[in-house]
Amino acid sequence: MRVLMLFLDGVGIGKSDPSVNPFFAAKLPAIRSLFDGEVPSLRKRTLSSRHATLVPLDATLGVAGLPQSGTGQTALFTGVNASKLVGKHFGPHPYSTLKPIVKEKNIFKRLLDVEKKPCFANAFPQRFFDYMNNGRSRLTVTTLSCMMSGIPILRAEDLVEGRGISADITSEGWRTLGYPDMPTIEPAEAGRRLARLSAQHDFVLFEYWKPDRAGHSRNMNEAIDVLQRFDAMLIGILEALDSSDTLLLITSDHGNVEDLSSKSHTRNPVPAILYGHRHDEIAHRLNSASKRSANIAHVTPNLMEALAAEEQPARVGSA
Repeated sequence: MRVLMLFLDGVGIGKSDPSVNPFFAAKLPAIRSLFDGEVPSLRKRTLSSRHATLVPLDATLGVAGLPQSGTGQTALFTGVNASKLVGKHFGPHPYSTLKPIVKEKNIFKRLLDVEKKPCFANAFPQRFFDYMNNGRSRLTVTTLSCMMSGIPILRAEDLVEGRGISADITSEGWRTLGYPDMPTIEPAEAGRRLARLSAQHDFVLFEYWKPDRAGHSRNMNEAIDVLQRFDAMLIGILEALDSSDTLLLITSDHGNVEDLSSKSHTRNPVPAILYGHRHDEIAHRLNSASKRSANIAHVTPNLMEALAAEEQPARVGSA
């Protein structure tokens, strides 16, 4: 079993109102294809088809206030309810007391501990490495997890040679980051590249932060462009992904862009869209993880359990 995880920052399940929810104003053929033409909404927060299942995940984690990225991403990528642990939502970076938890329990380390091969697909410009080398420590959970686990953080050369993906999908933004000659690619090619990476690793993570920024801007045109670019990438993934042995998971840390009536985060549930290999089984695991509703802290433990369960028959047969 392999897992390709697409982490969309700031994406919740909102109202089916195109005046405030860009998911209903944008053209999203790939997302619609997963659920027979449907788009997740608060009225249709659970969807299923032959190939995919949608599970709504609670991002509030039982804590008052608006969910934030630091605690939300810690919960998502470690399985620890970070908001409850520190008694509040905190972001955009992980709270200082959460860093030891990120170090010990992040999904990359857990995968390495069971001899899996993970990959963080995002490539970063030189200014990011200069920032780290200057002793700065305000990093996101994803980059912090890589640094603490020894997972290589990809660079410009990885992007050029097809081993990584730009955070903006097409690499256009690199031309303003000191790389005027950086080649750009079509979103569908970025998707095919992610599918190729997933065939070479047990777990691949791609982080797309632009939805959260679009939500804070409250700019409908920007939000539509961000979502349509992601959807075009998803087309390439669906074309090239081997769904017979790979699970595609699309999820988030908190809501935001689905409600442009406000520039703040929302308390809406976030989607866990599961497609391909054992999607219905993993969805059942998530739904069974709590007596109440599934939440974002259930994602990493259930992925790890699913990967371990896949190996069990081979181990028994070889005994």
